[in-house]
Amino acid sequence: EIFAPWIQALGLKPVSVEDGACTFTLPETTTLTRGGGAGGGVICGQAVSAAADTASVLALSALNGRFRACTTVDLTAHFMRPLPQGDVDIRVEALSNGRRMAVTRSEFRAAGSTKLAATVTCAFAYLED
Repeated sequence: EIFAPWIQALGLKPVSVEDGACTFTLPETTTLTRGGGAGGGVICGQAVSAAADTASVLALSALNGRFRACTTVDLTAHFMRPLPQGDVDIRVEALSNGRRMAVTRSEFRAAGSTKLAATVTCAFAYLED
């Protein structure tokens, strides 16, 4: 109930928590894929940004041992190559996790690929101590 229904519909699946980082799978779904034109059949950038923000909050919760109410204050995405339709591997690392703020970096790769498709840096303000 922390996340809006359309965020829950992303279906992010936690895979592991280790060495200060968390990994997730964004499962294949046609609702996140844009179609048409020469660039059709790729996961849209809005879905990548939403998945990064959500996976970051989940990763911070795992690393903190509990959910801490927070709000996104910055989100910067860099896209290196298209993400084809299919599962997506996401790795989230906490770059900073302090009393009032946290910063994460998410890496996106097509499932099973070593090639980086996108990175997203998120900054959060904690709304509680």
